[in-house]
Amino acid sequence: MAAKAICASIVRNMPLDQGGCGVPVLVEGIKDERALRDLGFKGAIERINKGWDTSRLVAYLHSEYGDARAMDGGAPIILLMDWDRTGGKLQSLIRERLMAMDVTVDEGLRNSLLKAMKPEGRTVESLSPYSEALAPMIDSFLDDIL
Repeated sequence: MAAKAICASIVRNMPLDQGGCGVPVLVEGIKDERALRDLGFKGAIERINKGWDTSRLVAYLHSEYGDARAMDGGAPIILLMDWDRTGGKLQSLIRERLMAMDVTVDEGLRNSLLKAMKPEGRTVESLSPYSEALAPMIDSFLDDIL
């Protein structure tokens, strides 16, 4: 289940010229971005740890991504905070602020990982060690849909 959610999000994240939807993923920090790159994410990955307050971050996300629906008709931003207490609070705060500006968010990847990774990992960066094991499944799935 988690591998399918990862693959679907990889496709949504891929740049348009590579057959994807160009949907960015919002994560907490640089280690989270590296973990997603290890899994095969090739598109835009935005980090909340830019030294900005939440209002500035949400305004930036709205101006960059919020005005248009994704090519597949889905949410224009994939929101992927850690599934620990702090990540849950960030997820809720950013989701609520974006939705107040009529920007929907895709939380499918986080919800799938939340179920699949407990208790082994509570953070996005904890996915890195699994990238080699997941690579064949991800490649096979992507070959089927692309």
